[in-house]
Amino acid sequence: MLGHHHYIAGLLTLFITFQSCDKAHKIKETETLPNILLIVSEDHGQDLGCYGNSVVRTPNIDFLASSGVTFENAYTTYSVCSPSRSSIFTGLYPHQNGQMGLATHKFRMYKPFKTIPVYLKSLGYRTGCLGKIHVNPESAIPFDFHELTSSNFEKKDLSSYAAKAVEFTKSEDSPYFLMVNYPDAHFPLLRQVEGMPKNPIEGGDVTETLPFLGVNTERLRDVTADYYNSIDRLDEAVGILLDSLHSVKKLKNTLIVFLSDHGAQFSRGKTTNYEGALKIPLIFYWPGHIKKGGKVKRNLVSTIDILPTILDAVQLKPDENLPGRSLLGLAQGRKEDDWRKYLFADGLGSTAMFFYPRRSVRGERYKLIYNLHAGREDPYYSVYTDHIYPEVISGTTSAEIMALETEMQEVYMRWKNPPDFELYDLLNDPWEFHELASNPRYKEELERMKTVLFSWQKDSRDPLFELQNLKMLEEEVDSVNKFFPNHSYQKDSDFQWRYPEYFGEYVLGRSDSF
Repeated sequence: MLGHHHYIAGLLTLFITFQSCDKAHKIKETETLPNILLIVSEDHGQDLGCYGNSVVRTPNIDFLASSGVTFENAYTTYSVCSPSRSSIFTGLYPHQNGQMGLATHKFRMYKPFKTIPVYLKSLGYRTGCLGKIHVNPESAIPFDFHELTSSNFEKKDLSSYAAKAVEFTKSEDSPYFLMVNYPDAHFPLLRQVEGMPKNPIEGGDVTETLPFLGVNTERLRDVTADYYNSIDRLDEAVGILLDSLHSVKKLKNTLIVFLSDHGAQFSRGKTTNYEGALKIPLIFYWPGHIKKGGKVKRNLVSTIDILPTILDAVQLKPDENLPGRSLLGLAQGRKEDDWRKYLFADGLGSTAMFFYPRRSVRGERYKLIYNLHAGREDPYYSVYTDHIYPEVISGTTSAEIMALETEMQEVYMRWKNPPDFELYDLLNDPWEFHELASNPRYKEELERMKTVLFSWQKDSRDPLFELQNLKMLEEEVDSVNKFFPNHSYQKDSDFQWRYPEYFGEYVLGRSDSF
């Protein structure tokens, strides 16, 4: 692999002008279509050098940021892998497309929505995917080239992603779309695999754990070190990928998008609607079209914006009535006076056993979480605190929680047994330690945010906006848990969820639906 500075020098030569299209947004045969490289990592938040983390070593991702655009307030639509990826592929919220839980647990979309590869194939693109798709049905996401299809949580042979990328991109001269899905930083958190990362971080190198934990023990610092090692390994793999594509001249006129599917699998992270779960890195790099200089954009952006952005880059309009917007204008410095003021997210719990529906909205300052099962314990709480799954050792233990000051103990108890509504001031409390919904001083703000959230649920055809729909889903989940305890439905070849039929009718029943 080229040295980092040689690699930067090489990339800086890759400026090819992309000709603009006619007013009808059609691309002429003589014009140059850009390549698109979408890099998706797993289970980490904005813990990168370019986002201010001084412990990790991420020079390759940092270079993309320093020569492109970093989005400071980027969010996923759901802090679990399959639903998050469904939004990337379809441009829809999970409750709109139906992928409301893990594909491995047989959750599926209501129908085969039009997805990124389908759109791009209509323009003559070759489409490829390395790594898992993790959305059902996979036939709705028909890549021409799909290799390294396992989740690869062992993080083995990461250089093969680069080799396969070269194989795919060299096969023809037509423009390509390539999605590369890396397994880091998904659990298990492995300190080093096959010499990656080259210089692992030790627990003693970490002085504090992740900020949203509110806990700082030696045990958690050791776990955090390996989380950082996972991110360092990811960066090394990204460097091999970019270097390999550059060496065969397959990064010319290429829009590179880098993001994580959702936040880290630590307490108050993955599976929740807290900031540690929903806030993700998002970086664009496109020489000649996005001015270099490391711009940072603070607009509220979401994974529902990825598909519209990619279509905008190729001057193609989506066929569907999609909720997202292209981010190219922001990335290119155009003024967007009418940019959204709120971001929304789903949440259901990912599996039958861990069913816990919630919704959330954040504005420029305040954030509201709506817990539809308030009064019941969040089943994921004990997964984290009791380390039910051996590889998930990142959860703050009950003993560590009991050793905290009273105020932080209350933070954890609120996660365990949340109220109907949680309101937070992200300006003064970025990691949501001080709940305000119960404070009479914030009654007006609470009601305003509730109105915004409920309006979005209604407008986006959220099935859980209607009580009878929630009851139907609760009954189905209870039945599944009764007849298929401990996720045994995963091994039943005949098992199918029924919700895609009754929710699908509700969501898709209107003529103006997507």
